[in-house]
Amino acid sequence: MKALVLIGGFGTRLRPITYSVPKQLVPLAGKPMLFHVLDLLPPDVEEVVLATGYKAEMVDAFVRAHPPKVPTRTVPEADPLGTGGGMKNAGDGMSDPFFLLNSDVIARVDLSEMARQHAAHGGIGTMGLAELEDTRPYGVAALDANDRIRTFVEKPEPAEAPSHWINAGFAVWNREVLDAVPPGRAVSFEREILPGLLARGVYGFRMSGYFDDAGTPERLLRSQRLLFDDGRGGKGAVPSGAFGKGPVALMSGAHASGASFGPYVTLGPNVTVEAAAHVENSILMDEVYVEKDATVTGSILGPKVRVRSGHRIAGQVLGEGVEA
Repeated sequence: MKALVLIGGFGTRLRPITYSVPKQLVPLAGKPMLFHVLDLLPPDVEEVVLATGYKAEMVDAFVRAHPPKVPTRTVPEADPLGTGGGMKNAGDGMSDPFFLLNSDVIARVDLSEMARQHAAHGGIGTMGLAELEDTRPYGVAALDANDRIRTFVEKPEPAEAPSHWINAGFAVWNREVLDAVPPGRAVSFEREILPGLLARGVYGFRMSGYFDDAGTPERLLRSQRLLFDDGRGGKGAVPSGAFGKGPVALMSGAHASGASFGPYVTLGPNVTVEAAAHVENSILMDEVYVEKDATVTGSILGPKVRVRSGHRIAGQVLGEGVEA
């Protein structure tokens, strides 16, 4: 099988971070968000195709410099094409069936079992569904007793939602679904294509593990906590010579001797945290510098941010190069 991963959108809810970095490359629990998604793929996946849009060249350069475990290539779009248009643009040579994944969802899901259920049902597609109380930001499915999706509504008002089972951003589709997407224009797969596929057999795969949409600062930090608690953040001890409580994920070149930590921290490449500084529940991206006696809590600091000695940063999102 192959996997098609959608990397679209401008990451507007994570600005100003995403002015300089696509959200899929923001590190969570010690590795980029995108790589946590790729980690979920079964070992029999032979190729990953990234359907890229915003800052496509940056994503391409990153996966070339840091090759994932599965051979991966990028297919950029010249103009935003939506979910369906991105699938069509990057879908040449897809396997039958293929995995379709969103790139900004942090979850625990058994994709091998999803593929097995897809084969057993014999339909055109199987969608991963997570049960949430607040369904407003998502597409919502109504299922029958055999888990066949009978109704799908994209982002309905709460009173109009047919259930609490939402589209979790993981699916298995037969290759023929790509034939239903018109070429050369922006297409919403969920609004324009999916309703017409239901008669051909689309089934729901009810996910029982955790799920989070890492599209806002609050959800990004919550997703990092989920990953750490699931053991997907490495060993998680505090840095050598530091104090306090982990988990703390150190990426290459990061050091923090003499600093103190609370839980759930990522120190990106070449980050420096000076002695007597304190960091907790935060993400510090490439080359962030935290001076002595400074404190960073509940924050996301973009590349090359510098926190001055004695300053306190709490609940903030700071873009590249800011001095605080």
